[in-house]
Amino acid sequence: MGAHDAELILIAGVLLAAGIAGALLADRVRIPSLLLFLGLGMLAGSEGIGGIDFGNAELARTLGTIALVLILFEGGLTAGWPEIRPVLGTAASLATVGTLVTAAIAGFAAKLIFDLSLLEGMLVGAAIAATDSAAIFAVLRNSTVEKRLARSLEGESGMNDPVALLLVIGFIEWIQEPGYGLADMAELLALKLAIGIAIGLAVGKLATLVLERVRLPSDGLYPVATLAVAGLSYGVAEIAHGSGFLAIYLTALALGSAKLPARRTLIAFHEGLGWIAQISLFILLGLLIFPSNLDDVALEGLALSAALIFLARPVATFAATALAPFNGRERLMLGWAGLRGATPIWLATFPVVAGVGAGQELFSIVFFVVVSSTLVQGATFEPLATRLGLTTSEPALPRRLLESGRIRELGGEVIAFKLPPGAAAVGHPVRDLALPREALVNVIVREGNAIPPRGSTELREGDELHVLARSELRDEVEALTEVWSDGPVGKPPPPKLPRRGASQVFTVRPARETEDPLADNHVDGVAVVSVLRTRGDSAAAMMALADGRYAVTGGGVIAVGGRRALADWCERRAAKPNVDSSEQAWWQEVTGALIARG
Repeated sequence: MGAHDAELILIAGVLLAAGIAGALLADRVRIPSLLLFLGLGMLAGSEGIGGIDFGNAELARTLGTIALVLILFEGGLTAGWPEIRPVLGTAASLATVGTLVTAAIAGFAAKLIFDLSLLEGMLVGAAIAATDSAAIFAVLRNSTVEKRLARSLEGESGMNDPVALLLVIGFIEWIQEPGYGLADMAELLALKLAIGIAIGLAVGKLATLVLERVRLPSDGLYPVATLAVAGLSYGVAEIAHGSGFLAIYLTALALGSAKLPARRTLIAFHEGLGWIAQISLFILLGLLIFPSNLDDVALEGLALSAALIFLARPVATFAATALAPFNGRERLMLGWAGLRGATPIWLATFPVVAGVGAGQELFSIVFFVVVSSTLVQGATFEPLATRLGLTTSEPALPRRLLESGRIRELGGEVIAFKLPPGAAAVGHPVRDLALPREALVNVIVREGNAIPPRGSTELREGDELHVLARSELRDEVEALTEVWSDGPVGKPPPPKLPRRGASQVFTVRPARETEDPLADNHVDGVAVVSVLRTRGDSAAAMMALADGRYAVTGGGVIAVGGRRALADWCERRAAKPNVDSSEQAWWQEVTGALIARG
C-alpha cells in the first residue's frame, strides 16, 4: 500500500472520529448533528484548515445517492408498518401536498428575493421543500413530543424525498427544454410514484417471505441479504422509471414489520451503516461549499429562510392536514418541525451537474437556507412542543429495554410506558392493569432499578412498565395505557357474602376448551365482579361473583361455591397425591386466600 492510500485512510478515520465527537457534542447542546457535520466538512475543505480540494459535484451526487439509500432503508427498517400505519394518511399528505405547496411558495419567494427567473426560483423551492429523515430522527431521539406527531414527521421525512427529487428533475428539464411543461411534470410525478409504490411493496413482500423461511448458515449473512434487497428494490424501481427512493422506503417498512431471524443483528448493522452514511454525506457536502460564496447570499438567504419557516411550511402543513384529526396546536407544531438536512443540499447538486446557468449560486442559496432554518427550528423544537403542551412522559422514539431480535421472530412485541404524575394506575397492583391473557408486565424500571413484578406489586409515579405481548395485541395494549393514565383502573370490590338461611350452592364441573371466565366475565351465567388471584404459568384464577359466591379455575375444572366450602375443597385438591408441585402451590394459595377473607 502506498503512502497516498495510507493518507486517504487516515483522513477518512480522522473525519469519522471527528463526526462521532460532533454527534456527542450535538446531543449535549440539543442541535441537529448534521450542522456540525456540515461545518466539519467546510473546515476540512480548501478554504478551511484541512485544505482538501474537492469540487466534483457529480461524484458528490453519486455518493450522496448511495448514502440516502442507506439512510432511508435504515429509517424504514427501524420503524416498520406498525409505527407508520396509524399516521399513514397524514404522512403521505404531508409528503405530497405539503411538499408541493412548500415548493411553490418557497419558489416564488426565492424568485422575488434573489431576482431569479421563475423556473430557477421554483428549482430552489423544490430543493428546500424536502424535509430530512436524518435531521428529524436526530431531533426526535431526544424529544418527548406526542407519538402521533413524531410518527407523522418520521413518515413524512421518509416519503417526501421522491416528490422533491422529481420536482427538481422536472424543473431542470423545463429550464433546458422550452417545450417541457407542467403537464409533463405531473405525468412524470404520477408515473414514478405509482411504479415506485408497486415495486417497493412487491419487493418488500417477496423479501419478507424469503427471509422468514430461508435459514442462512450464519447471522452475519442476514445484513448482506438485506443490503441486497435494498439494492434490488432501488435498482429495479429506477430501471423501470419509477421512484427508487420511495420503493426502498416501502421495502424497508415491510422488512421492519417482519419476523426476521437475527433481527437485533440486522438493526444494529443498519443503524451503524446509517450513521456512517450520514456523517460521510454531510462532510462530503460540506467540502463542496466555499464559505466565501456564502457572503453573497447571506442576507437574502436569511429572508428566504424566514419565508420558508414562517410562511411556506406552515401554510403547506395546514393545507396537507385539513382533513386530519389534528387541532391547531398540533398543526402549528407540525408546521414548525419541517427540518432540512442533507437531502436538499444533495438535490442542489443536480442543477450544478446538469449545467444550469446559475447552478453554483443555487447550490449556495440552498446550503445557506438549510443551515440557517435547521439551526432555528432544531434548537426551538422541544421548547415549542413543551410550550404548546404537546409533550408526554415518554420519549418520542422510545428505546425499549428489551431489544432481542428473538421477541419479534417469535411473534412478540415489547411496549414501554412510563406512569406520569397523577396516573390513575398509581397505587394499584399490577394485576389491576387488566392486560389481555397473552400480555404481561415483564419488568418495571423504578428509579434506575429493574424490578421483576408480581401481580401484587404496587405501581408508583414514574414507574416505566415494559409489557411483553403478542404482536397482534400491540394496539390493544397501547390503548390500555390511556386507561392507566386517566382511569378507571381495577374493578369494584366484591360484595360481602349475603346472609342466607341455607348454605350456598357448591358445584364442580370440567372446564370447556373454549371457556374463559376472565374474558367472558361470567361463570355459569353469574357476573364476575373481581379477579382476586391469577396463576402466571397457566389459565387459572380465583374470582368473586355477583351472587356472593366465589369461583376457582385450574387443573381443567371450575369450582363454584361459598367461601368455606370452596376453601375445604381446594385444600383436599392440594392434598391429592397425583397433583404436581406447581398445581399444589396454586390450590394452597387459593385456600389461604379464601380463609383470609372470612
